[in-house]
Amino acid sequence: MQEAMLAIVRGLDRFDGRAAFTTWSYRVATNACLDELRRRSRRPDLGLPDYEQADDAYVGSSAPRDPSETVSAQIDVDAGLAALPEEFRAPVVLRDIAGLDYADIADLLNLAPGTVRSRIARGRARLADALSGNQTDPDQRQSFR
Repeated sequence: MQEAMLAIVRGLDRFDGRAAFTTWSYRVATNACLDELRRRSRRPDLGLPDYEQADDAYVGSSAPRDPSETVSAQIDVDAGLAALPEEFRAPVVLRDIAGLDYADIADLLNLAPGTVRSRIARGRARLADALSGNQTDPDQRQSFR
């Protein structure tokens, strides 16, 4: 979050007003997040849980649960998201975690709204398969007519 905010402040002189400030700032923040993901992919994974994310997930839940279950579920979701190709991960995160609507995501990622919808659907399907332990690629499934 800090890196995204710094990137927005540093880039204020490049904001030209062609888009809404919120759209521009979401794009800058998205780019900062993608940069961080690229940096993390070059670092060795020590397999340690991210306790800040686990705490956020636990605080946001409506029913009290065992903290170890929350941490375990968060680790599974993080691993599933990390395994998604970037073309699916970014739209899924922007929709399901950031809560943006499809039009904003399309603007941020410079995609057509229909492409955003299909990437979210495919990303969610791959994430569900990964979380259920099913390792088949949903895009490679054969359809029987």
